[in-house]
Amino acid sequence: MAYTLRHLTDQQAFEASFDLMRILRPHIADPANYVAQLLRQTAQGYRLLAAWDAERVVGLAGYRTLENLLYGRFIYVDDLVVHPDLQRSGLGARLLDAVRAEAVQHDCAHFVLDTGLHMPLAQRFYFRQGLLAHGMHFTQSLQTENRP
Repeated sequence: MAYTLRHLTDQQAFEASFDLMRILRPHIADPANYVAQLLRQTAQGYRLLAAWDAERVVGLAGYRTLENLLYGRFIYVDDLVVHPDLQRSGLGARLLDAVRAEAVQHDCAHFVLDTGLHMPLAQRFYFRQGLLAHGMHFTQSLQTENRP
């Protein structure tokens, strides 16, 4: 099936992506807060590429261009999700390829993403896409209600 890839840039398009993004980020419960956060992130350089099947969003790849001393200029993929009915259809690879092409076009030295240690299927998918694990990602919550 042919899907149309295009970047989401406005509130209405962001709203159309909410249900699919919740599959990846179930902690995001309120559509209005989701759209407001996407508007803030977009102002900071975040881009959200969507795969459309007619009027329905069936895949998303959220990413941003960054630069640091470790990687130089790179694209970091924050979010990648494909509708469960379309997983293993090649759509996830197509989204990654499109973002990777953006990285090449913008002279990025690396293409980077993180995935959870609890997600072996995602890890296998990323290995098949040519991505290799080079480290571990450490986090610490700074929310007082979550601190020990």
